Amino acid sequence: MASFITDDEFRPLHQKLRAAFADNRTRDVRWRKWQLKQLFWLLDENEDALVKAMADDLHRHAFESLSYDVSDVKNTILTMLKNVDTWSQGAAPPGAGLFFRYVGKAWIRKEPRGVVLIIGAWNYPLSTLLSVAAAAIAAGNCVILKPSEIARHTELLLSELVPTYLDSSAIALIRADPASMGTILEYKFDFIFYTGSTRVGRIIAEAAAKHVTPTALELGGQAPAIVTKSADIEVTAKRLVAAKLTNLGQICVCVNHVYVDPEVHDPLVARLIYWTERFSKGDGLNGLARMVGERQYDRLHNLLERTQGKKVFEGPHSRKEKLIFPTVVTDVKLDDSLLSEELFGPVLPVVKKTVPEVLDILRGSPYPLGLYIFSNDSTEIDTILNSTNSGGVTINDVAIHADVPSAPFGGVGDSGYGAYHGKWGFDTFSHNRTVVRVPAWIDRFVQWRYPPFDIKNRSETDAPRPRFKKGETLEDQGGSGMGCVVM
Repeated sequence: MASFITDDEFRPLHQKLRAAFADNRTRDVRWRKWQLKQLFWLLDENEDALVKAMADDLHRHAFESLSYDVSDVKNTILTMLKNVDTWSQGAAPPGAGLFFRYVGKAWIRKEPRGVVLIIGAWNYPLSTLLSVAAAAIAAGNCVILKPSEIARHTELLLSELVPTYLDSSAIALIRADPASMGTILEYKFDFIFYTGSTRVGRIIAEAAAKHVTPTALELGGQAPAIVTKSADIEVTAKRLVAAKLTNLGQICVCVNHVYVDPEVHDPLVARLIYWTERFSKGDGLNGLARMVGERQYDRLHNLLERTQGKKVFEGPHSRKEKLIFPTVVTDVKLDDSLLSEELFGPVLPVVKKTVPEVLDILRGSPYPLGLYIFSNDSTEIDTILNSTNSGGVTINDVAIHADVPSAPFGGVGDSGYGAYHGKWGFDTFSHNRTVVRVPAWIDRFVQWRYPPFDIKNRSETDAPRPRFKKGETLEDQGGSGMGCVVM
């Protein structure tokens, strides 16, 4: 088994990719298309091996791995191939005025950032690494891929496949543990994209700041669900449980806990128990993923042991199998162990609160990557949206906002910053470089710009007079209040 990379090994690799970017090979759109197609064939021709590796790491059903990892990356690649010619062309700045359109011609060039570092996560070891890589390649960057060492089988397989399929002069995969990553982060990159925990995200950001390196951090947080009196209880319970059991709840956008209105608390809990039992018996249990490691099992099991809530549904946990059995916990207080951190597992705490009480709680809480509103009252939904903040929102389901291929996916506050998916990913890995070409003949018309200056020429640069009046009030303004509506 290959060992983790050393400083002596990484230094020449870093220099090689710097040289590759300097010779402009990755700027060629043909090279980008070629590498995107090679990445597609990497997945397509090694599908069975990749699915097996993810099963060895997570005991995950092939359907989950194919749907949420392999197909996700393939779809991203196809989107990039379809649009890279157009997206890489750049454009004239909108509303720049006649001078910058016809005289001093202005143009925004879409340029690659340079040598970028992409750090993936273990829970979805392909999509968090290779979907991001597809955007970086499409934008013309040299790429260093760092898969999670926790998903060891997938990491080892990728370390064999990437140099076989991709241009190793411009795209490299490294194996690194936390100790070796500390050394790697001392090097200067032109962009770093990290998916993982908020704690490590802060370490990445601090290391990047020493080089003034921009970063995108896709983190997580305690994503709550809010179940109101108007919710469809049957659908709500079914979807909440299904989300908690997908990848055994090890998803950055998974619902962490549920706030439910007291009036519908008991009916909701009854259906949560029903669907949890139904989905976690027989073939359902056999098809569930497992905790990725003993450390992750012990952390969540310890939180369960310390809870003061009532375990209304629980089964046998197994450290040997790394299985935390799906568990529903009620009567959970705000200071309970289950609300002390992101759970990242199949435990669903239920907290009895009205919507106003929930909004008060969320105003003082870190912003999560996702927020889930279960309600059929548009006014109520609008109130919640206008009173909260999160990376994204799904109404009457869980995490679906992360599946929209042409919409930005990312966090805010403690759940991260930056976004990807579709053109948002391409733009994340692109530098918008403004270029203006000014002709020499224009000087005869702009002598006022040269010393000695004359205040009489002020009119040449003055802003136009406004079309609004002094003394206007709030009621004089047009618009529609918050400016946000629920479709």
